[in-house]
Amino acid sequence: MDLITSPPANPKTHHCFPLHRTFNRPERPVLGFRPLPQSSKVLNFVHYDSKQSQPNKFLTSTKLFSHLLTNSNRTVPTISTNVALSESTEPEAETEPGKYRRILLSDVIVKRPRNVFMGREWNLRDMATAGVVLAMHLLSLFAPFQFNWGAFWVAVALYVVTGLFGITLSYHRNLSHKSFKLPKWLEYLFAYCAVQALQGSPIDWVSTHRYHHQFCDSERDPHSPIEGFWVSHISWLFDTNSVAERCGGSNNAGDLEKQPFYKLIQKTYIAHPIALGILLYAMGGFPFLVWGMGVRIIWVYHITWLVNSACHVWGKQAWNTCDLSRNNWWVALLAFGEGWHNNHHAFEYSARHGLNWWQLDMTWYVVRFLQAIGLATDVKLPTEAHKQRMALN
Repeated sequence: MDLITSPPANPKTHHCFPLHRTFNRPERPVLGFRPLPQSSKVLNFVHYDSKQSQPNKFLTSTKLFSHLLTNSNRTVPTISTNVALSESTEPEAETEPGKYRRILLSDVIVKRPRNVFMGREWNLRDMATAGVVLAMHLLSLFAPFQFNWGAFWVAVALYVVTGLFGITLSYHRNLSHKSFKLPKWLEYLFAYCAVQALQGSPIDWVSTHRYHHQFCDSERDPHSPIEGFWVSHISWLFDTNSVAERCGGSNNAGDLEKQPFYKLIQKTYIAHPIALGILLYAMGGFPFLVWGMGVRIIWVYHITWLVNSACHVWGKQAWNTCDLSRNNWWVALLAFGEGWHNNHHAFEYSARHGLNWWQLDMTWYVVRFLQAIGLATDVKLPTEAHKQRMALN
């Protein structure tokens, strides 16, 4: 995954159109078009069948076209022009007015609506994931009745520890994108903080996120608002086979799979948050459990998920990233700088997401502090030349 974990040696400018205008849901098998040289007047195309590993050779030969066109005494369909041919087989026709809906207060159009809850079989992992998410939400409902200041501050402290040091600094910028290096003891400590966010093991989280960048806002993206806002926000989590079916396994996180620490965490993952819950209950009873686990976990959940959903729907784009990523200031405030999402998609390797002085980025400030005291090394930042190539203007 060098493409997303290190700065390109010679970054290129991407010329593309906003994806909300280009995504169409095919109603028939996908067609791949392969034009002949300009001297030819017949369009050469190949029909791809999802059940075949090789293209169907039918209609790929210009000799066959010539044979059909010249033998007029035979009862064959007349193919008069390339336009007629392409219109009769084009799977991505122009969008009919009202066929797709637009997400509220956004120009993003849901062109591949997806219902995760109906029309498919739920496996045990799907049910377990949904059960954990539901249980944390139900536990948090006791918060008004179990409030005390000690429990509240425990939740705030764990929000910073698991959200800032864990998810944003460790899972995202350090492990997923290798934006900087840390001593192994500190890398593992921060990764363990992220484990307590109950968002998955380091290997699984990093693998999914790398696939998101590789296939961003395409049909293979694990979570994109082109399938629906709530799909990109939460419900994609409940279809645990979708990432493997769309993208593959966790082989794109081989750098983590080689390390025994991360393999151990993957095998024993669920035991660690349970142990923390028991510790909190022993320290402060049910209020500590409600606030330190329920409230804090769903708070960090939704802040993380807003980066996947809101930051691909609402905000501004400063860079030509060829996707729907946006800079969203209010998500940046909640998510320790992760809301400067268009910046991040333009310069995935960058340890700093808030590229302007006024773009608050708490995670970057921590990385900068660690660099100042010699703990963070090889800190990557975008060059001015790269910024100029990626700028929309």
